[in-house]
Amino acid sequence: MKQKLIILFFVGMTTVIVAQNQFERAFNEVKRPSKTSMKVEFTDEQNNRTFLPISILKGKEKGPVFTIVAGVHGYEYPPIVATQKLLQEIDIHKIKGTLIIIPIANTGSFYTRTPFMNPQDKVNLNNAFPGKASGTVTYKIAHYITEYVIPKSDIFVDIHGGDASEDLLPFVCYYDNKNYPEQTKKAKRLSEISGFDHVVSYAYTLKEYDPAKYVFKQACKDGKVALSYESGKLGNVQEEAVSLIKNGVFRMLYEMEMYPKVVEAAKNKITYLNNQKYIRSDIQGIFYSDFKAGDFVKKGEKVGHITNEFGVVISAFNAPVSGTILYKIATPPVNIDDTIMCISYRE
Repeated sequence: MKQKLIILFFVGMTTVIVAQNQFERAFNEVKRPSKTSMKVEFTDEQNNRTFLPISILKGKEKGPVFTIVAGVHGYEYPPIVATQKLLQEIDIHKIKGTLIIIPIANTGSFYTRTPFMNPQDKVNLNNAFPGKASGTVTYKIAHYITEYVIPKSDIFVDIHGGDASEDLLPFVCYYDNKNYPEQTKKAKRLSEISGFDHVVSYAYTLKEYDPAKYVFKQACKDGKVALSYESGKLGNVQEEAVSLIKNGVFRMLYEMEMYPKVVEAAKNKITYLNNQKYIRSDIQGIFYSDFKAGDFVKKGEKVGHITNEFGVVISAFNAPVSGTILYKIATPPVNIDDTIMCISYRE
């Protein structure tokens, strides 16, 4: 038994080392300009197999490293489609610096059309950071991004949208991390020039040994300029959501002097929101609400209710604050502790 465990240990090590070398070799390659795409494969003791697609785009000149991650939730399609377009449209001869693009971080979720989690190990990748080298495949992906991708990044952009059940107001967000004031200042600036009408700042309360859980929160914890886009809803591809993401990336690259101007500077009026209140379901049932993402609600106003399978109201919800609905469940089924609505406001 001991011998078997030793063999498994070395097999696990080999998998990590090979994966590391694959990415390291491509990133450290001196040839410029260049474009390298790879699939980093992962297996675990449950015989699950998956892969992480990564592209590295190097410009003629050295410069900042700008990382884009999409598809952490594989049912959020506008971010995935936007990164596909970016991979086709970005000219490596015009880049100053390096782009790392992960177009679909959770391929297990994407190819099985499964919301939120990888069905192989039933783990939500956006709840798995910093990950585990010896965990199941989803934890291994989180560990890989934490260990090898984030450390090489200067700017880290995590792109999300409304999953299968979520109605969502497009917004860009960052953490107000007092530990890294310069990075926070840059994240705020990049948020403001991105073209999103709503800029949301989250309080940063992580202690040193607390798990980050979310990928861009992990990057923020590690001292990177980190922010996240939210664009798209209900597991569909809306072209306006794709364009908002893509144009936002081009504006940020231009702001960082990494790429020529592709779209004009945003002239939108920005609404700043720096506090969030979450309404969670206290029961399983069928959810009803006349509100949609982007609506303003007043404190105490009824925002929805839940019935049982026979149509009898078994729970009701009032807005805990006055503010704007960032996102909400827009399909009937809800379970205990589901976030049915997030209301954001400015103090």
